[in-house]
Amino acid sequence: MQRIRAVGREAAAKKYDILSAMMAHALAGDAQDQRLVLRLMALITTRYNWQADELSIGQREIARLWCVDERTVKRDMARLRASGWITVKRQGARGRVSVLGLDLDRILLDTRPAWSNIGPDYVARMGAEEMAPEEADRTVVPFRRADVAAAEGVWGAARAHLAAEDRALFDAWFAGLADGGIDGGCLVLIAPSRFHATYCRTHLIGRLRTAVRRSDPRLSQVRVEAGG
Repeated sequence: MQRIRAVGREAAAKKYDILSAMMAHALAGDAQDQRLVLRLMALITTRYNWQADELSIGQREIARLWCVDERTVKRDMARLRASGWITVKRQGARGRVSVLGLDLDRILLDTRPAWSNIGPDYVARMGAEEMAPEEADRTVVPFRRADVAAAEGVWGAARAHLAAEDRALFDAWFAGLADGGIDGGCLVLIAPSRFHATYCRTHLIGRLRTAVRRSDPRLSQVRVEAGG
């Protein structure tokens, strides 16, 4: 899937595509998911700076926009951060509100299963078209991946999330990580080599954190170490 950024000559169209993905995802979910996504879309359309990737607004203002109390704002914003859709770019201090950002790659990854509800033209435009039947017929040797080995605990649940999101990426990098236990609210993962650990820390730590938080919201960090 290609990365989409709502900047440049086609910025307006890209913004509509991103919002359309969120809309389709919400409509395919339950009432709670629909309400949460609608509230985020309200923030995006009224207060989000696409060019700078910044959302800076206080809880009181959010509560007024959403027509809820600040306790509800705190709860829903925590859910959005835990899902990885919202990130904290600069933590608020001394009366200043935090500056937030959107992880568009994570949003598009999570909403992708609902893209086909919009239509095949949208799927193709987003770069996720399925293999054409003619190409499938030319496949000489069918390849069937083995099922993801069952595992217990937080890492077991996180593995299932990661495999469902992107099986090729899972097979290449996540499948080789072993559960090293929990250390002070941080899940420790053991990689088979120093290179493997470095690559995961440099390029994949965001996906790991999101999968782990979704498996156990009490865990906020992930540490990847090389095996002995």
